[in-house]
Amino acid sequence: MLLGLTGLYCSGKNFVGGILEQKGFAVLDVDKLGHTALENQKEVIAECFGKGILDADGTVNRRTLGKCVFSRPDKLAELEAIVHPEVNELTLSWIDVHGGVPCVINAALLHRSSAFTRLSAIIFVRAPYLSRLLRAKKRDGLSWKEIMRRINSQEFGVYYRDQKTGIYYIDNGGFDFFTRLNRRILEKRVDKILAALRV
Repeated sequence: MLLGLTGLYCSGKNFVGGILEQKGFAVLDVDKLGHTALENQKEVIAECFGKGILDADGTVNRRTLGKCVFSRPDKLAELEAIVHPEVNELTLSWIDVHGGVPCVINAALLHRSSAFTRLSAIIFVRAPYLSRLLRAKKRDGLSWKEIMRRINSQEFGVYYRDQKTGIYYIDNGGFDFFTRLNRRILEKRVDKILAALRV
């Protein structure tokens, strides 16, 4: 069993990933894997974007790198051409290592993962626009303008609508100030999906 887990910015997919992990799934956070890929390819990245993207200890400063690419599609494409092959290779290696247990690939850009065609089903986490705004402000501390820019830049839902792989939606409408209540609600929604998948 290999599930995909995705959702828009600050919809709560990592929260759902934690629930699945407690239910016995091995969960791969592809965003964190991306950090590993950045470090593995930092010499190539520094050649393309300059030594200024490195901190004093030689690690990649992701915030500085982000400022270099997110307003420039050509530079973002250049970075992705370096990082994505590495991420895909690491993803497939992780799946091979965890082949004996049910697995979840947690990725914002799930449709671009090398594991996409191997998924048994996809769980897509949704949340209202206002909830996502407030969560982003609390979690990331960015300006409202930057948060709205990130939210509005994500239009990848179309990649999942016509897939033959089953898609299950989880609505994460809020209750952020009542975490235990929200967790119980989401656990019931996850259980319903797993029952449908006969996991």
